[in-house]
Amino acid sequence: MSTLYQHFSRKMQQLAPNGRLFVAFSGGLDSTVLLALCARLAREQGRQLVALHVHHGLQAAADAWPEHCGAVAGALGVPCRIIRVRVAGGPRISLEAAAREARYRALAAELRPGDALLTGHHQDDQAETLLLALKRGAGVAGLAAMPATRALGAGRQVRPLLGLSRRVLERFAREQGLRWVEDPSNADTRFDRNFLRNEILPRLLAQWPSFNETASRSAELCAEQLALADELAGQDVPALLNAADGISISGLQALAPARRHNALRHWLQRHDIHCSRAQLTAVWQELALARADATPLLRLGSKEIRRYQGCLYVPEQDGQPRPLANLAAGDWLELGVGRLRLYHAGAAQLSGRLDPAGLHIAFGVPGLRARPVGRAGSRPLKKLWQEYAVPPWQRERVPLLMEGERLVAAVGLFVVAEYAAPPGQSGWCLAWQPG
Repeated sequence: MSTLYQHFSRKMQQLAPNGRLFVAFSGGLDSTVLLALCARLAREQGRQLVALHVHHGLQAAADAWPEHCGAVAGALGVPCRIIRVRVAGGPRISLEAAAREARYRALAAELRPGDALLTGHHQDDQAETLLLALKRGAGVAGLAAMPATRALGAGRQVRPLLGLSRRVLERFAREQGLRWVEDPSNADTRFDRNFLRNEILPRLLAQWPSFNETASRSAELCAEQLALADELAGQDVPALLNAADGISISGLQALAPARRHNALRHWLQRHDIHCSRAQLTAVWQELALARADATPLLRLGSKEIRRYQGCLYVPEQDGQPRPLANLAAGDWLELGVGRLRLYHAGAAQLSGRLDPAGLHIAFGVPGLRARPVGRAGSRPLKKLWQEYAVPPWQRERVPLLMEGERLVAAVGLFVVAEYAAPPGQSGWCLAWQPG
């Protein structure tokens, strides 16, 4: 036990934050070994530890597992919390994927900043994940397989056993007299992962006994390449964005093709769009390179991608604009499409003569004109939207700070000159956090 425990302790020191510890405890071999190791660590370090068992209710055999998990955790001196979830099915929904999503959503909800959720993934799981990524034709992100740690909810998920084989874990469990359950669904080779685990990997290991180790090493190398690609995109993308988070097509064209693909993929992922190579090509060919007078639109899942004035956009679809009849200075105000705060400060944006009680927030007011600070003359708001490159679908979501029927500021874009504070003088400031 000492050698395995020493490995576990080193990994925990490297990977886990110092907050509360949770173990995702299914009752199977992997999580049982993990809980036993973590129980010793928690005792030695005086750390708070809780086992979390997620009950899906998808098969009759699973009904006995909560009681088993509670008994095993209790014998180790660890409290066990049972979380019951509903799994949404459907004709085009993978039950396996839906159960995993429901499980992680429930586990993430338990975490606070500084907490760590430990999961029992091991080297064999990593090899299966890599083979599944190859089967899908995944790029470097998929081939990087499972990271040792990642953000999850307000905390982090940690996989301290990722470098160990299942054989090592099983030997430890038998030596320690641990009890675990076997999920009968693991024998169902209709599921891709079970097919690999039961039919393919045993044959690969019979021919090449170190296959899982070398596969894990390949995943680590891909993870390094992914980190470099993310770092490069972090340098490229900010310079290509405008104030509305549109990405410049001409700026992308100036990059080498591989670098352009990387930047475009990174920008799409920021909008929660994870696309295949074919979909990425469609974004470039059908949107970015469409004829100049076209107004192209491409839908990927529930998201839309559009082009406007030489930039690509992913229109916000969440939240509805929420007008406010009056403002309370100093408080964060929810506007449905973001949060606004009006506060008093030196070197202000808005004149101190404004009375917050006389201000309100509106959306989509027709017929307005304004002269933004730094502009020579007044223009219709419709023209200003074009000059500030605000796409048509975004205009109804821009909060308008109004005094009566007069525009004071288009929040996040400009302040009207007659309401601006003189340089260096105190007055009102606007803080804006888009939703």
